Amino acid sequence: MRRLALLPLLFAGPAFAQSAQGTVAVTIYNNNLALVQDIRSTALPAGRTTVEFPDVSAQIRAETVTIGGADFGIVEQNFDFDLLSPSALMQKAVGQVVAIVRINPATGAETREQAKVLAANGGVVLQIGQRIEVLRDDGLPVRVIFDRVPPNLRARPTLSVTLDSSRAGTRPVSLSYLTPGLGWKADYVALFDEGLGKIDVQGWITLTNNSGTTYTNAETLLVAGPVGENQPQYARSYNPQRGGTLVRPGTETANRAQLGDFYLYPIKERTTIAQAQQKQVSFLDVGGAAAAKGYKYRNGWLGTQTEAQSADTVLRFSTSRDGGLGDALPAGTVRVYIKDAKGQPQFIGENNIGHTPMGSALGLKTGEAFDVKVKPVVEARERIGTTRWKTSMRYTLTNARSTAVVVDLTQAGLDNYWDDTRIVSESAKSERRSSDEAVWKVTVPANGEATVTTVFDTRY
Repeated sequence: MRRLALLPLLFAGPAFAQSAQGTVAVTIYNNNLALVQDIRSTALPAGRTTVEFPDVSAQIRAETVTIGGADFGIVEQNFDFDLLSPSALMQKAVGQVVAIVRINPATGAETREQAKVLAANGGVVLQIGQRIEVLRDDGLPVRVIFDRVPPNLRARPTLSVTLDSSRAGTRPVSLSYLTPGLGWKADYVALFDEGLGKIDVQGWITLTNNSGTTYTNAETLLVAGPVGENQPQYARSYNPQRGGTLVRPGTETANRAQLGDFYLYPIKERTTIAQAQQKQVSFLDVGGAAAAKGYKYRNGWLGTQTEAQSADTVLRFSTSRDGGLGDALPAGTVRVYIKDAKGQPQFIGENNIGHTPMGSALGLKTGEAFDVKVKPVVEARERIGTTRWKTSMRYTLTNARSTAVVVDLTQAGLDNYWDDTRIVSESAKSERRSSDEAVWKVTVPANGEATVTTVFDTRY
């Protein structure tokens, strides 16, 4: 197999100093963006010098870099992201002379030739003496020897800054920049006890680092919410699916620090966020909060279903201080479990929530009911005048369970862009939650059925 022998990097020009990663603080937002602040102890000579800052993000937004410290000025800064690799080294060697070393597999004899690299486009083309040769990767022992590493190839992403220092000495130099590639989300594990009407919830922060570098022993602060960025809407990565779970937004203030209009979720201890790593940290652990199971069905328009449809199974709970989870919840996925007859937790469904204030009421759809069905039917439809219609609807709800259930029955699509649909008559009182929806709370007896009838006056 081809191997590359590399000699140490050679530098030219002004004096160089290198500053290792120091005291690091990382603030991570929900929209694949993070602020990195790194204070490094740096030895600076008097006069002009170039300082290299390795171990910065490979995706650093160079235009956001700020450098701070005492008794120096910034002349220029460069971000070198052309990383050292066999292919990059060969690309940089085009037009240069390298040494090709081959070993005869039968005798072990080594031969060495000088070769000029003509091209490295999907393969390496060499000129050796008067012949042109393609360097093959055919398993034969071949080495390519370079006399040096080009100065613009780096083993790691490196920020280099030319400084003009008024005095010599070691001092703290602060480095700050924005970078994509760091993100976080919340995940929740909920264990529901239907008999007791209680729920236990654990909340986990999942950090993901694909920025290209490791942040060692970093103070980590998580911001729940996407900060505004000057980029097209289509390029924004933050778009959580809210799942229609927020029944009523809360009005309680959570006992958490805030940054502007964002809640903060700090990691309690410094932690190392390794490159290409997911890390989970607990932030919520609540036992015995009040919860209940319910059912809901939404008919999208005044239409007939030929077969009865399953109602959605909904888990209802709150984030209130009294009887609820007692916290503001960052957006994430809630996975719900219940115990089977043997006492083993079994997964029954999941759904997403958006950023949820404390004191909110949530209705989390976990699946579709096996035993609770709804069949909407148009019984009659007749014209009234030139533009209006009267539609008679019948909704039949059935329950094969051994206990009674309550179904939130919603008829949607009522405004039809005109906002003038009226309910002429109904067998049970509905709640008109908006111009588009009417909702009936229907009690369906155990092993029985219930019926709701109503007449709508619509424009079309």
